[in-house]
Amino acid sequence: MTVVIKIGGARAVEPAGALADVATLRERAEPVAIVHGGSTAVDETLERMGIEPDYVETPSGVVGRFTDAETMDVFKMAMAGLVNTDLVTGLQGEGVSAVGLSGVDGGLLTGPRKSAVRVVEDGKKKIRRGDHSGRIEHVNAALLETLLADGYTPVASPPMLADDGVAVNTDADRAAAAVAGALSATLVVLTDVPGIMADPDDPSTVIERVATPDDMDGLEDAAEGFMTRKVMAAKEALDGGAESVIVADANADAPVLAALEGGGTHILPEAIGA
Repeated sequence: MTVVIKIGGARAVEPAGALADVATLRERAEPVAIVHGGSTAVDETLERMGIEPDYVETPSGVVGRFTDAETMDVFKMAMAGLVNTDLVTGLQGEGVSAVGLSGVDGGLLTGPRKSAVRVVEDGKKKIRRGDHSGRIEHVNAALLETLLADGYTPVASPPMLADDGVAVNTDADRAAAAVAGALSATLVVLTDVPGIMADPDDPSTVIERVATPDDMDGLEDAAEGFMTRKVMAAKEALDGGAESVIVADANADAPVLAALEGGGTHILPEAIGA
């Protein structure tokens, strides 16, 4: 079974446990690919450069970064440079042969660019132009499969390569979903909460299993803020061919192994009628 691990970029997410688990999985000869975010690193780099981070909300309630040209340059530095290198270094320290990639490398993640986005500002729907972001339509699975077959662990991140030949931002959760679908893998999404909770303020209300369309409706009702995007990514992963999706706590003991053994929220293909 191939496992794709999405390591979140929030300040509260500590990756050390996940990296140790990758080493354990590789010792078992289980292929692993990592996709990571880096929102905190990007924000901190922007702030050091005197640039205010710019988040927007879509009409559907999804919160995301608005990436203009200046922000895109910082994004490339922080994501493909700082965060990716740190994760690869950490894996090498665990004895894992890791290879860092951005979505641009080898055309790993490609698709159309979105030069304008619909947003809600002060309760009004507006169009903002100048955005450097895109929607992934193709994953170079052959590149990842070649690395995995040779014993390497790919560590990938946005940016992606847009159809106009420009590197653009794309959501890391949805990038992980696309990769998991392309590899027919189990996707483990590590975040800073124990799973998707019926009451977002009560960790004891984690929704453990989502196996029917009715369950999925309940999951969507429960998701708020950034978790809304993770539920969207889960549906895209399953629709693309992933075996299952698990949303779990990055800071748990042995977080990946715990998730694979039943921790967190498990979303099955049957939940979307697949």
